[in-house]
Amino acid sequence: MAQPINTPIKPFTATAFKNGEFIEVSDADLKGQWSVFFFYPADFTFVCPTELGDVADHYEELQKLGVEVYSVSTDTHFVHKAWHDASETIGKIKYTMIGDPNWTVTTNFDVLREGQGLADRATFIVDPEGIIQAAEVTAEGIGREAESLIRKIKAAQYVASHPGEVCPAKWKEGEATLAPSLDLVGKI
Repeated sequence: MAQPINTPIKPFTATAFKNGEFIEVSDADLKGQWSVFFFYPADFTFVCPTELGDVADHYEELQKLGVEVYSVSTDTHFVHKAWHDASETIGKIKYTMIGDPNWTVTTNFDVLREGQGLADRATFIVDPEGIIQAAEVTAEGIGREAESLIRKIKAAQYVASHPGEVCPAKWKEGEATLAPSLDLVGKI
């Protein structure tokens, strides 16, 4: 994976499934809001539904933070609908499920598994200007969880709105931040 931090997302247009409908989604739709791209290998699998269901359980909280979620796999939007209709866990999803059978979005984020046609298990936090602020890729068997993602989003939003401050490890909303300076060198 190329280093995507602080780079703009690349242009794309894709068909997605959301709220019982097929919709078109493009990079232009992201402007002005925080976004999460939640890539996963395939529909109708094992770890993926646990992750997507966890994000679905926290979707309302993400919405309150001004964040839109886009799950992405290389399956089609038709497969997303079938999975949504067939699985109780996936049936909870209210966020946008992007179908990427031509690999455009997956390639743009550099998370296509070469020779497999599947997306890596990857998460990207994108700011309202379309700039990637965080990226994480995990191995096939390592599922992600929404609470960790939400903490990272809150930290990214805090840093964006408080220039000159940074969030230390384990930072939670309301806790002290740091103002990097020569005075802190060797004191932490």
